[in-house]
Amino acid sequence: MLTLCFCLFCFPLRAEISVSENLALYGQPKYTSDFKNFDYVNPNAPKGGKVTFPAYGTFDSFNPFIFKGIAASDSVALTLDTLGVVPVDDYSTVYPLIAEKFEIPDDHSFVGFILNPKAKFSDGSPITADDVIFSFSSLIEKGAPLYKIYYADVDRVEKLNDRHVRFYFKKGTKNKELPLILSQIAIFSKKDWEGKDFAKPSLTPPLGSGPYIIGKFQPNKFIELKRNPNYWAKNLPSRKGFFNFDTIRNDYYQDTTVTLQALFSGNIDLREEYIAKIWATGYDNDLVKQGKIIKAEIPNNRTAILQNFAFNLRKEKFQNKFVRQAIAQVFNFDWANEKLFYNQYSRIDSYFSNTDMAATGKPQGKELALLNQFKEQLSPEVFGNLPQAPSFKTIADNRKNLKEAVRLLKLGGYDFVDGKMTNLKTGEPLEFEILSNNANGSTFTRVMLPFLKNLEKIGIKASFRNLEVNIFKNRLDNFDFDMAIVSFPISQMPGNEQKEMWGSQAADIHGSYNVIGVKNPVVDALIDKIVQAHTKDEYLAALHAFDRVMRHQYYMIPQWYTAYNRVAYNKRLDYPKTDIKVGFQPHTWWLKAGEKIK
Repeated sequence: MLTLCFCLFCFPLRAEISVSENLALYGQPKYTSDFKNFDYVNPNAPKGGKVTFPAYGTFDSFNPFIFKGIAASDSVALTLDTLGVVPVDDYSTVYPLIAEKFEIPDDHSFVGFILNPKAKFSDGSPITADDVIFSFSSLIEKGAPLYKIYYADVDRVEKLNDRHVRFYFKKGTKNKELPLILSQIAIFSKKDWEGKDFAKPSLTPPLGSGPYIIGKFQPNKFIELKRNPNYWAKNLPSRKGFFNFDTIRNDYYQDTTVTLQALFSGNIDLREEYIAKIWATGYDNDLVKQGKIIKAEIPNNRTAILQNFAFNLRKEKFQNKFVRQAIAQVFNFDWANEKLFYNQYSRIDSYFSNTDMAATGKPQGKELALLNQFKEQLSPEVFGNLPQAPSFKTIADNRKNLKEAVRLLKLGGYDFVDGKMTNLKTGEPLEFEILSNNANGSTFTRVMLPFLKNLEKIGIKASFRNLEVNIFKNRLDNFDFDMAIVSFPISQMPGNEQKEMWGSQAADIHGSYNVIGVKNPVVDALIDKIVQAHTKDEYLAALHAFDRVMRHQYYMIPQWYTAYNRVAYNKRLDYPKTDIKVGFQPHTWWLKAGEKIK
């Protein structure tokens, strides 16, 4: 008995390691180990042909993972495979790609990736553990600032052999999502990058392992991607039905409206419509009536893109919540939706609109218990009803909302002085500039006029300025703005990236996604709760609490969204018709058999 006790103390029990063909964060995966393809693709889609998509803005680099330069990120994504695939109909599970198997110990102290022996780069060289470690290290050491935050809980990476690599987590880490996050690292060739500076923008296409290879291109004009006939993963279940065109061309435009005529003239083959008025009135021509151009509204259940007027909290005038709330009070969405958008939009009312992750009603159950942990740091309003966007159905509503805005401004220390809304302590009138970029500026000019007029009525001088895309990006990267029209893509499974978007640590890092400058200890703590949740109920409770706290802070003025994608396309194209609300998935489309596109 004594000998047994001695052995137990001298030789700690090792954690049991599970090896599987998927990584499921919550519950059971949708697809079994013998699945043939994802349900939202056509596994028998014909291969071949060429398609031309529009792209917007400009590019001067093929590296979307660094701070400098403007990357052709969508194109590069098609040349680089990741360790695993997360399908849009099972967003909490990873399925095999470069990694054919995954290992997790029962103490969750690391995640291991066992690489597929068939995985190779487009030059035929094998993908090895060294390439995985190089890719991770490059992102941490030379990548954009977000990656240090994103992967902060990784302690070290270990190569067990050429096809086996493990990421060990820092002691005490409770980051349940981290294995999934690491599975999404794009894998570069270590050998290809020898003698090159990863942190420097470059138009030398990186050696990749994805379904396409970058072919001809002209900066700011176009990029052509050629399907790799020797793509190593083309027969994997996670790749069946995808990447059906032999050639994908992206033509660059400075304005989304120009691409409508490009579609009608045959210069592009497909475009997603972002402007409600054009969708309602701009397609009334013979091409559409004759069915040569087809309009489709494709339902999606994706988290709505968080399109908003973002305040820069680094500006002293916007550090006052009453000021932010007052400005939000005079934005007349109802008028814009009726007069400009043909009632096609719904107002964004959550950081996770269009999902069950949005907070509703008053907090209760696990959400309430979580919020009670921070009760002394939260205002009593957080424990009541959620903020509601002001209604502008009538003229009386408009007057009421303007009066409420003035009341809020007075609570924030402002009042009228010589007709100007003025900070009574500093004597500074409330003035600010709202920035947009060329890709959407012409659209927002119409939206802005009544907003600016309402601000003027309550003594606030605001101006609207439209900038070139690269200048706009530079202004945001350097936090050189008052307010800006921005869009945050929100994950189907929010987690670690929320630290980059709203976490205090990211607020002072130039180029981070926390352009607003949120520094809130309760928000930081709730993001940790999201990341550390072990069950689906805990996860949703943390998301609801986070959403509720953020909405009560008025960090932004939410805009609008649709629960479907508006797509117009050449009749020669087709896509999977499915009841699964996956929205617009361009890489599942194909050219109909026997058809040609110039």
